[in-house]
Amino acid sequence: MKRLLVVFHSYTGSTEHMAEAVLAGARHEGVTGVEVVARRCADAGALELMSTDGLILGTPENFGYMSGAMKDFFDRTFYPAQGRVEGLPSAYFVKGGNDGTGALAAIRQVAKGYPLREVQEPVVCGGVLTDDVLQRCEALGTMMAAGLELGMY
Repeated sequence: MKRLLVVFHSYTGSTEHMAEAVLAGARHEGVTGVEVVARRCADAGALELMSTDGLILGTPENFGYMSGAMKDFFDRTFYPAQGRVEGLPSAYFVKGGNDGTGALAAIRQVAKGYPLREVQEPVVCGGVLTDDVLQRCEALGTMMAAGLELGMY
């Protein structure tokens, strides 16, 4: 069985709603060969990262950057994971107050250092969280889990 780890941070609840949609998609009834594990950034560590087959990261955009909690996750896992997660399939979702692009760019920059392999288009929500954004989050989760199950990544 493959393992998909979803690591996220949420302060106001919007990013958590996005994470819930990602998780609902990843746990789609048609995908049976993937264990889906959700962790808040503070609760996720290097051992968990090194024992997963796929990774989805979610963060709010704070001051044009990823959340401090997501940065802390990267800080705590970077050196222990060196050489152990190279090419790990990954995907991202961001809830921005403006456009979210700063947080996405920051995650992508840090991900190069691991290096992670981005395999799905990110979901970036600038402004109000809509049903369309939540549907795209659900699709992101489903596609990531199905891709892992099918051995595409």
